[in-house]
Amino acid sequence: MKRGRSTMRGSNPLPAAGEGASRVSEGRERGRAHAKNAPSPAQGGGGGAAPLRNDLVLVGEFGRAHGLKGEVRLKSHTGDPQAIARYRPLIASNGKTYSLKSVRPAPGGAPDLLIAVVDGVTTREASEALNRVQLFVERDKLPPPEEEDEFLLADLIGLTVQTEAGEIIGTVVAVPNYGGGDLLEIAPVPSGPTALLPFTRAFVPVVDIAGRRIVAAPPDDLFEPARPEPEDEA
Repeated sequence: MKRGRSTMRGSNPLPAAGEGASRVSEGRERGRAHAKNAPSPAQGGGGGAAPLRNDLVLVGEFGRAHGLKGEVRLKSHTGDPQAIARYRPLIASNGKTYSLKSVRPAPGGAPDLLIAVVDGVTTREASEALNRVQLFVERDKLPPPEEEDEFLLADLIGLTVQTEAGEIIGTVVAVPNYGGGDLLEIAPVPSGPTALLPFTRAFVPVVDIAGRRIVAAPPDDLFEPARPEPEDEA
């Protein structure tokens, strides 16, 4: 795959190809990437302390309660959003493990937002307690990359971002996708509001996982506040 979309299959049972947590590989265009690293204890995980492990990959996060019978909203980070139900058990940031009995698309049309039925959760009060709890799978349960230049989104979080001249400008803190392609969310050095950089070869010519760095060609105004749009003349 050449910077297109590639997928990672789950376990117990394995989802079919295209259904698991996505990978990214070097190519002409970078495709959508999912599955994030477990946060550090300082970052937290929602719903309790984050797992004190570095071998976990984030595949989803619970949201608000839905209805009165224990259903809960769920944001999925897997290539096929509904394939998250095939990962069992899911290791949660509150120290517990969960299994999803079923999932279905949530109202509104966003493909990664689901309504989940969680095994053992049968009341609204129980589902409300799940809000913002993150869900992980063990990285070693995921198959290794099939190509040398293939990597998980989890491998991008925390990488240092530097210019082609070698100047360090920040750190990757997230890789969001709002429908127009992947973006690197970069926290600047030494501090300040984050900025978004398109995750394409033109803006990100080098991804060096082993060296824990990304070489970027950002615009000069990357970290400048957005200018207000001029008001229409009467």
